[in-house]
Amino acid sequence: MRSESERHDAWKNRLRSLRRELRAVAILVRHPRVRWHTKALAGLVVAYAVSPIDLIPDFIPVIGYLDDLLLVPIGIWLVLKTVPPEVVEECRVRAASDEALPRWGVLGAALVVLAWALGAALVWLIVARSGLIS
Repeated sequence: MRSESERHDAWKNRLRSLRRELRAVAILVRHPRVRWHTKALAGLVVAYAVSPIDLIPDFIPVIGYLDDLLLVPIGIWLVLKTVPPEVVEECRVRAASDEALPRWGVLGAALVVLAWALGAALVWLIVARSGLIS
């Protein structure tokens, strides 16, 4: 059996690896050999990962972090599976170096807010059309 510190170190290593992969996905967004729909998916994955707004709020015990532990890795996996391996490797090398990530700044925050607003509007329309709200 592994000791508590070994398990702790294993989780830290997994989180570091996930962070590196997320950096690579963020770099993929601007790569010229990546198709536009993959760039859109990659942008959504990065935006969701850095967004303070989650599908399930983090303050709910256990399941609050479940969406982060499932959706972000699945999103990263989907993005990386749709990109040529040499491009993925190039972006991983750039992510591992000290190159700065693309600056999202105000534009990135605005895109996250816009995406959540559009999602809320879509849910509102679906509920309103179903007759639940009069």
